Amino acid sequence: MAERDPAHISSQVARPPGRSGGRGAGRALALATAGFAVTFWAWALLSPLGASLREELSLTAFQQSLLVAVPVIVGSLGRIPVGALTDRLGARRMFPTVALLTVLPVLYLGHFADSLTGYLVGGFFLGLGGTTFAIGVPFVNSWYPPERRGLALGIFGAGMGGTAISAFSTVQLAAAFGRSFPFDLVAVVLVVFAAIAFLLLRDRPDRPVPTGSVLARLAATLRMPVALQLSFLYAVAFGGFVAFSVYLPSYLSTAYGLERGDAALRTAGSGPSPSSGSRARSASVPAPSSRSSRGWWSRSASVP
Repeated sequence: MAERDPAHISSQVARPPGRSGGRGAGRALALATAGFAVTFWAWALLSPLGASLREELSLTAFQQSLLVAVPVIVGSLGRIPVGALTDRLGARRMFPTVALLTVLPVLYLGHFADSLTGYLVGGFFLGLGGTTFAIGVPFVNSWYPPERRGLALGIFGAGMGGTAISAFSTVQLAAAFGRSFPFDLVAVVLVVFAAIAFLLLRDRPDRPVPTGSVLARLAATLRMPVALQLSFLYAVAFGGFVAFSVYLPSYLSTAYGLERGDAALRTAGSGPSPSSGSRARSASVPAPSSRSSRGWWSRSASVP
């Protein structure tokens, strides 16, 4: 009997049945990426308006920083319970639910908030839009085998470009059509996505559903050294990027005297304009657009 290639045998044994990507994987990835982009667009709505709100509300530098930071903090910490609910309920329920719930703070901020307290309250609930990362990652993982997850998650991660959409459009739309227009537009897009996701999004039929309590699963996760190590790495790398993308419009307006629209476009990665020199540069667009290639490289690097 001819000797079989050990690598071929191990790959067959290691691959669980029903995990080959299969029919519906591409649609699942496309919908998850779109939902991620739309909710992150909503999540980043306050950041480009930070300089304007500082003048209108007579805010201190600390108050302005707090105003744009609250959605980020809530969105980051909120991923833990939202991720746990996704494990139990599935992305088909969670994506439309979170999208529709995010509509409420978006409309509140666009039409009713008129004080620092009002914007802080609205920003707190706007943080819900930032939790969809914890919905999309396990959802995409479930549709792709290990050898294809790096690329798939890289493509999904490009949905973070929703922050760039916000930086590109919020100030310009507010100037052209009124302060509430960007919020109304995002609310409509969120409702449309929620309807499409409800109709077309499907969880894998064979996805595992946890049976233990959330606290027990959280405790078990915290006992894994790799979870803490990767959390620290993610906090430094992605946290630094988010900090720049959120506060950079305000910083550029204050430190370099840029117009609000110019500062917002610069944050989105549009490059320097002749009127402001080359000192202020940023990269919201290159970061999400390079995630697919980084996902591919991470997958390739893990294969012997």
